[in-house]
Amino acid sequence: MISIGVDLGGTNIKSALIHPEKGVIKNVSVPTEAGKGLESTLNRIASAINELKDVAEDSVKGVGIGAPGMISLDRKSVYNPPNLPGWDHVELAREIHERTGLNALVENDANLMALGSARFGSGRPFDYFIMLTLGTGVGGGIIIENKIFRGATGAAAELGHISIDYHGAECNSTVPGAIEAYLGQRFLSRNAANEIEKHPENQLYKDFSGDFSKLEPRDLSEAANRGNKLAVAILEDAGRKLGYAIVNYVHTLDIRKIVVSGGVANAGDFILKPAYQAAMERLMPPFRTDFEILPEILSQEAALLGAGTLALENL
Repeated sequence: MISIGVDLGGTNIKSALIHPEKGVIKNVSVPTEAGKGLESTLNRIASAINELKDVAEDSVKGVGIGAPGMISLDRKSVYNPPNLPGWDHVELAREIHERTGLNALVENDANLMALGSARFGSGRPFDYFIMLTLGTGVGGGIIIENKIFRGATGAAAELGHISIDYHGAECNSTVPGAIEAYLGQRFLSRNAANEIEKHPENQLYKDFSGDFSKLEPRDLSEAANRGNKLAVAILEDAGRKLGYAIVNYVHTLDIRKIVVSGGVANAGDFILKPAYQAAMERLMPPFRTDFEILPEILSQEAALLGAGTLALENL
């Protein structure tokens, strides 16, 4: 028995045939073209699913869909996903069933990255861990007893909106000083540009002062790898702030394993090492035992694997 996993993004719709042991068997990716509206996007999702269903060599149990935004407790509807105009409230499971004939479930994309990690990635050895996704924003997923913790309404683990400074930087969060304001790609780049402007002698200033909007976290990582001390300092500062947020998560949940994924996480030890050090300095002593911050070994496949696993285990 296999399933189909879908990772719905504002730019691309990724989908794959998922085997419970082999993982991804075949995948396809198509542009979302979200600007064409809800119906167009739904049809593009269904087309990708039907393409995979037609080439599947085993029966397809159902479809799991990872989507941004809030998800209903019954995993049937999605509310207000960012970058998808017209998606105020969409009964996505029903829409997909009507277009493909397959039963479907939907879940928050960061939760499914956590589930994918739990079954196939860095989280596999642990029954309890916290997933942090450092991408355009900061997302989260919580695994408790090897299952996604969803809260009372299905909206748990908005970990990017935990404030570390109520007088701090602002982002898309409703609270100032949310960790997303320091680790989300756009906000990390913004903060870095503000710091680089103070150092006209630095190569980063020479490279980007004409247009700081072109500065991305990977540029900081590459500069840090070349020994640029300012880039190292900027990434270390972001890492320490991540560590402050992690202290809140650990003290609240008593979960000691943190798995970090996403584009910003590719900075590796430049961010993760200071995050670990900052957390260890601030954790209450009993919580330091077995505390770890681990990079996710899976790439973008984590969300697809989690989506397929959702269908395999719940349909």
